[in-house]
Amino acid sequence: MCGIVGYIGKREIKSRLIEGLRELEYRGYDSAGIAVMQQGRIESFKAVGKLSNLEEKTKEFSTEGLGVGIGHTRWATHGKPTELNAHPHMGEYSYVVHNGIIENYREIKQMLEKEGITFLSQTDTEVIVHLFELEAERHGDLFEAFKATIEQLDGAYAVLLVTQKAPDTIFFARKGSPMIIGRNGRGEIFFASSDAPLIGEAEEVAYMEDGTVGYVTPDRLHADPEPLLFVPLSGDKVTAQKGGYRFFMEKEIYEQYEVMSDTMIGRVLDDDIAFEEIDAAFLEDISRIKICACGTSYHAALASSYLFERLSKIPVNVEIASEFRYKEPLLTDDTLFIVISQSGETADTLEALKMAKEAGLKTLAVCNVDNSSIVRLADATILTRAGIEKGVASTKAFATQVMVLWMLSLFFAKKRGSMEGEAMREELRFMHYVPKVLQKSLEVHEKCKRLSKRYLHGHGFFFIGRDLFYPLALEGALKLKEISYLHAEGYPAGEMKHGPIALADAELFTIALMPKTLLYDKTKSNVEELSARDSTILSISPEMFELADDFILTHPHNHPMLEFFEMMVVEQLLAMEIAIRLGNDVDMPRNLAKSVTVE
Repeated sequence: MCGIVGYIGKREIKSRLIEGLRELEYRGYDSAGIAVMQQGRIESFKAVGKLSNLEEKTKEFSTEGLGVGIGHTRWATHGKPTELNAHPHMGEYSYVVHNGIIENYREIKQMLEKEGITFLSQTDTEVIVHLFELEAERHGDLFEAFKATIEQLDGAYAVLLVTQKAPDTIFFARKGSPMIIGRNGRGEIFFASSDAPLIGEAEEVAYMEDGTVGYVTPDRLHADPEPLLFVPLSGDKVTAQKGGYRFFMEKEIYEQYEVMSDTMIGRVLDDDIAFEEIDAAFLEDISRIKICACGTSYHAALASSYLFERLSKIPVNVEIASEFRYKEPLLTDDTLFIVISQSGETADTLEALKMAKEAGLKTLAVCNVDNSSIVRLADATILTRAGIEKGVASTKAFATQVMVLWMLSLFFAKKRGSMEGEAMREELRFMHYVPKVLQKSLEVHEKCKRLSKRYLHGHGFFFIGRDLFYPLALEGALKLKEISYLHAEGYPAGEMKHGPIALADAELFTIALMPKTLLYDKTKSNVEELSARDSTILSISPEMFELADDFILTHPHNHPMLEFFEMMVVEQLLAMEIAIRLGNDVDMPRNLAKSVTVE
């Protein structure tokens, strides 16, 4: 998740910007940059990697007196992490930083190129600064030019722009991506993506609403619509990084609807699926898929196997990377080898990828970190755009992996002709609805919190489900194990009678995933068998199950994946609340690391 800072004031500007960016490091980034304007002249610096690289580049640069500056930490979505792709992006006399994704940047870019404008980067952001300068030629007023620019952008954005034609001004706009403006009694103005950079600097802040566009100078703040509502700023920086949540995991659960939108932007269209990372030629001569991953990523892979075979009509085999490495697998050149890793550094998955490369297979990585080892090695990569995940137990990483794989199954279906026309449009309509499904209500969270006190003891948990909901049961059990240290197992519901039901008694807790869109009656029958043997049943379903001891009601949906994502959030919240009640460190569970980089 990219980070933005901005500053107007008389203190040394470079230091203010870099310190602000340092407070946003927790969001994750692969490059950083600043642009500083004093006396009508702009200086810009960019660096790939850590902020220390940017500091090294700017060590001879400093400012005195009144000036303005903008800064940015970038998490790559369009274009590799290079200095050219890092922000700020420049026009002839202006610079811009931007969070979010401009969905229609290709159309804008083509229009600007016809006007003779040359682009330096591969990013969607660069179109903003060139479009502004084009509009500035058409309008006598720079703010009108900025508004005309913003009106042409589709997608999500938080934008700061500075220009030599208004040397004491920062223009700003916000839609779908957070932006905060702060001020203090010393006449200083601050911008940031979250509270953290503003604590200790600003005395009061305004949280911009969607659709806000405006400009600020040392003497004036103007915003449409007016006025911005300023409130006192208090708190500490760590709390600010958590966004007011108790744990990073909790924050990341609630972030899922937002990052899912980022994952989909520019890819899920009204009547098509588009991946600029791969083309039709990449899929030629592919007649089967093998997916390799570990842990949570393995569960995402397993869920996708149902989607690929159901929608794309292509055989899929899913492997645990740590096992795949040593089984002397049969690899044929008609196989697309897909690896999944949040970090891109998972040791077993990386070694499996090397084996596939050596065998001459086409390889595709689904990953969250650009320029990681797996991304550099794979033939092609689809980034999940989940942003940094500080909680060791993955939440939004899993959600975005599943979404990318669902999208990829539709991409295959289109190329193979197994789904088209109205059937494809219908699937895309459901896909567009997923972010709303992920916006969980406080009522559901409160229900999980109340129920958690009843599930602290006993001799274990069964998470059960069928079809797509079997991998989700595996993931729910893993989440609970990771952070509560209670024993839990995920099982296909139909497998209970093949041995595990012997464990059933009143001290065995069964978490039953019971979607109405997929094999409800079959699952219900399996749960009834467990209930008859006194297992304590918690049903997660849109329909009340009369034999359940407890229930969490989900919303009725017309597509299994909508039920999948809603039940996923319920599992995450329930595991977290049980762990909190047990007094565990939810973000840093014992014995676990975020990225397993050794065998």
